[in-house]
Amino acid sequence: MGLEDAKHEVDTAFTRAERRGLAFENAFGGATSFLRRRYTKDLTGVDLAVTGVPFDQAVTHRTGTRFGPRAIREASALQPFDPPYGWGFSPLEEFAVVDYGDLAFDYAQVAAFPDTLTAHIRGILAAGPGTIALGGDHYISFPILKAYAEKFGPLALLHFDAHSDTWADDDMSRIDHGTMFYKAVKLGLVDPKRSVQIGIRTHNDDPLGILTIDAREVHEKGPAAAVAKAKAVLGDHPTYVTFDIDALDPAFAPGTGTPVWGGLTSWQAAAMLRDFAGINMVGGDVVEVSPPYDTTGATAIAGAHVATELMCLYLWHRRTR
Repeated sequence: MGLEDAKHEVDTAFTRAERRGLAFENAFGGATSFLRRRYTKDLTGVDLAVTGVPFDQAVTHRTGTRFGPRAIREASALQPFDPPYGWGFSPLEEFAVVDYGDLAFDYAQVAAFPDTLTAHIRGILAAGPGTIALGGDHYISFPILKAYAEKFGPLALLHFDAHSDTWADDDMSRIDHGTMFYKAVKLGLVDPKRSVQIGIRTHNDDPLGILTIDAREVHEKGPAAAVAKAKAVLGDHPTYVTFDIDALDPAFAPGTGTPVWGGLTSWQAAAMLRDFAGINMVGGDVVEVSPPYDTTGATAIAGAHVATELMCLYLWHRRTR
């Protein structure tokens, strides 16, 4: 669809017939689907499904990430006019990407939430495409990883965060956004020897064998060195990429529940995500965007850019394999 065609289209989130193509609607109007993709539950011929998970009942501090998916989608309306910078291909024109909408769940039945989310992702994977999830707090990665591990076996994990989220917690029924990767390792969903955490700047005695590249190392040695070190660990193993927006310094992403100073800059994150091109990414998420704590919208903008880069990472591997 070109600019002339756009004059005759109304809300392509609903009316787009062809799932491929850039979008030229006003950024300030219309439905806020991710990158102006079509809202649909029909996954026939779809390469990637973006889905929102507006859940924030596992947080240790400030709630508000239930509003993250909506804010990320709105911020993404600034991006679908041109191919993403620096990738050398046009993912929206070459691949079929759709917005699958948000997970439906009963907020008052918190204990039922994990299985509901796992079933949601399982259904998408069974139809063929991979997923990019828009959170929501970081706990959502755990039920998602269960669905992915069913299909791919133990996964490599590429994890951007201020926190390791591997604090010990042997009660697998607890719903906590700080312990889910401990559980993912203990349950065999994630292979710690093939996993990497980047941007960490909070203490944890036991990283469970996961390679840690803390924020200071990125600052001192540079993004390229961090990526090279991480790629050597990930190899070509099926990799799930999760990006907690608090990996960024609060100067760049203040709208999050547990901000920590000394974090990554936005340019460092962008450079690393692009340099990870070629990894065998099978799915991913961006989490912990909490709009109530950022009146500027900068955090949601960062989240939308991260989600777009994750889309590019996922599709790059399928384009070149």
